[in-house]
Amino acid sequence: MNTVRCLLRLADPATLANRWGLARWAPLPLRLIVGYGLIAHGYAKIIKDPENFAAILHALGVPAAHFMAWATIAIELLGGTAILAGAFVPLAVVPMIVVLAVAIFTVHLPFGFTSIKLMAVTSAGPQFGRPGYETDLLYIACLVALVFGGSGPFSVDGFLHGRKVTRGK
Repeated sequence: MNTVRCLLRLADPATLANRWGLARWAPLPLRLIVGYGLIAHGYAKIIKDPENFAAILHALGVPAAHFMAWATIAIELLGGTAILAGAFVPLAVVPMIVVLAVAIFTVHLPFGFTSIKLMAVTSAGPQFGRPGYETDLLYIACLVALVFGGSGPFSVDGFLHGRKVTRGK
């Protein structure tokens, strides 16, 4: 019984994180994947012509579609860069969550939760159905975790916070 308890304790993530100080590194992979993902989405809209994205928004009934297209692209590019750098995360998160929520309610909600819907496998490769809102919720959850958990190491926020603490002494 003691052997089992010892093995369970060694395999416990909290024990490992506390022993080696790994918990402080948890925000780093979140920042990297969410920041890069948002930048990639904004960049894709630029490459495929922002006017095409504006036409899609107009078809969805989004008011001021041209302005909203450019605002979305800017939020994804600038917000993604801020998250990637860990800069001003609590401020950057707000417009990104709004963009993601709008995407959920205007595009993905009718298609259910799951983002990957394998419909068939043909000689041309796998064929997928329309994505649900799963990925948008994952992005939102990661952004909220970064707000509550902090930006972690190698972040602008951490650097600025460290300077404030040092100045105050």
